[in-house]
Amino acid sequence: MGRDKYENEDLIKYGLPCDLWFHVDDLSSAHVYLRLPEGATMDDIPEDTLEDCAQLVKQNSIQGCKMNNVWIVYTPWANLKKTTGMEIGQVGFHNEKAVKRVKVDKKVNDIVNRLEKTRREVANPDFAAEKEAYESQARQQKRAEERAAREAAKAQKEENRRLAELKEYKTLMKEEHMVSNKEIASKYKSAEEFEDDFM
Repeated sequence: MGRDKYENEDLIKYGLPCDLWFHVDDLSSAHVYLRLPEGATMDDIPEDTLEDCAQLVKQNSIQGCKMNNVWIVYTPWANLKKTTGMEIGQVGFHNEKAVKRVKVDKKVNDIVNRLEKTRREVANPDFAAEKEAYESQARQQKRAEERAAREAAKAQKEENRRLAELKEYKTLMKEEHMVSNKEIASKYKSAEEFEDDFM
């Protein structure tokens, strides 16, 4: 959650693709971010977590905290749009259809008090370094996945080649595996002796 409009601006600039942004609709409020687990979407947010975020945003709105029936908007960070001429901390959306709304009828003291008790502030957060670390890890993971895919494709190609060779019987008629009748006659006294050795 941003402490002021300047930290909100940093959060807008250095958000992560897995972040969801929450704000009171049409009123000034703190920007609250929810970091989703990898692969999760807005639709995967548990109801109680959504209620926690909505209550936190409402509580941190100068006007909204005094009102009932407040609408909260939330959207993926990537949907936030910042254009020149916008005030510090002000945003728009790339796609209005990707914005969801939830109504907070009234303040729920139990939720707000629980969230306040578990609050942990970081004195001078380095959002740029956090984003760089996230992107670096994502690049490493992507490279590892690409490397694994190349190795799997190479192994599959080798297996296909091996199976094709088996079907063509190429390895059966190799010169080094062949023995002439003359060589067999010089080693064995009878055909039965050769057959016993062969088995």
